[in-house]
Amino acid sequence: MSEFNLSRRSFFGSMGMGALGAMLPQNLVAAGGAKGLHHKPKAKRVIMLFMAGGQSQLDLFDYKPNLHKLAGQELPPSVIGNQRFTAMTKNAKKVVAPSKYNFKRYGSNGIFMSERLSHLGGVMDDLCLVKSLYTESINHDPGKTMFCTGTELPGNPSMGSWLSYGLGTMNKDLPDFIVLPSAYWSGKTNVQALYSRLWGSGCLPSKHQGTSFQSKGDPVLFLSNPHGVSSSIRRRMLNTVGKLNKKHFNELHDPEIQTTIAQQEMAYRMQTSVPDLTDISKESKATLDLYGPEVMNQGSYARNCLLARRMAERDVRFIQLFHRGWDHHSNLPTHMDGQCRDVDQPTAGLIKDLKQRGLLEDTLVVMVGEFGRTCYGQGNITKDKYGRDHHPRCFSTLLAGGGIQGGIEYGQTDDFSYNIVDKPVHVRDLHATMLWQLGLDHNQLTFPFQGLDVKLTGVNPAEVVQGILS
Repeated sequence: MSEFNLSRRSFFGSMGMGALGAMLPQNLVAAGGAKGLHHKPKAKRVIMLFMAGGQSQLDLFDYKPNLHKLAGQELPPSVIGNQRFTAMTKNAKKVVAPSKYNFKRYGSNGIFMSERLSHLGGVMDDLCLVKSLYTESINHDPGKTMFCTGTELPGNPSMGSWLSYGLGTMNKDLPDFIVLPSAYWSGKTNVQALYSRLWGSGCLPSKHQGTSFQSKGDPVLFLSNPHGVSSSIRRRMLNTVGKLNKKHFNELHDPEIQTTIAQQEMAYRMQTSVPDLTDISKESKATLDLYGPEVMNQGSYARNCLLARRMAERDVRFIQLFHRGWDHHSNLPTHMDGQCRDVDQPTAGLIKDLKQRGLLEDTLVVMVGEFGRTCYGQGNITKDKYGRDHHPRCFSTLLAGGGIQGGIEYGQTDDFSYNIVDKPVHVRDLHATMLWQLGLDHNQLTFPFQGLDVKLTGVNPAEVVQGILS
């Protein structure tokens, strides 16, 4: 291919990875050109704890003691308004089902949270409880896609990919963006699949996509050399393949060829760095005890929380845990009890561990699901047995570290935990706030694609939630 047939994107892409890239600091280089900070950051990295299926805010975070007076009554039409329903409850009676759980005050400000999250209650002074989050997505696939990529439509860059693209790497031996799905969970019903596009790079160069770790065997597929292939043989093979790829790039000027070279080199370095990362044998008993007994089981949420801390130590930019099993349309209390046992102590342990190592200050931790649950019940409703449908109009999230105020709650819902009455926070606002804490203006972090300047927060307005910032 002649230089006259070279596309503008390929040309500037190759420039960004060539002489210009060599002159810039590593943490300011991203494929396609140089990016960097828009202002002084409060955080360097993110740990996102994604509760796939949708936690019930009414049973965990949003205390509504007066709702017991309306148990068994239909939800008033004035509360429902013209909001959407899923097909599961569209034509059903909307019967109020209060939470069966007791709530307690935690932290120096006495913030209410469910008794099922007593370990998290113990670190309430480090937590910010946002009770006024909302979204438009009413089903799981668009809900998860919205949270992970900023839009309900599949195929867009994930948040971790945006950070890799915008800020570059802090550790040359590990990926910028690592995904840790739990191998098992306690809520056994209505479990949706996870799909790699939730951590995909979309229109961004593919070097920015997430790397999903496996719970058994090699943490990353094909990480180990085949039998009979030594590290020195692998090195010679990569040198030869690298020369061929460079020759190919000089002919075609396709930036993805450079991505291939870079990722092959990364894979070689990961053969040493990943086994070291995942070996927890040198962790102290006191540290392991923070995360609870499940930390010893590969693929558990507890083990993944410990690995997330180890990744934070090694400056992985974006770490995302997925824990499924929260879609409780029936018999919520039974499933909720198990799910809370799965995540309560390990999440609190992660916060404590980060804090004692001086990492919480510049690590932003976010615990959230794709939406909340309704105050009206599903299934055979009794005081101790009920289910809840999807509810995007209001739900809760916990944040900690990274310049977020601890020991506060933000936003309020109505008496039914059905509508927001104070300080609404859209998912886009949460994304804008997370980027802001990392030194990025969501309006300036863009990528040219199909005639648009694509960005994580899309074309609709989004605002940084100043009220939760320290």
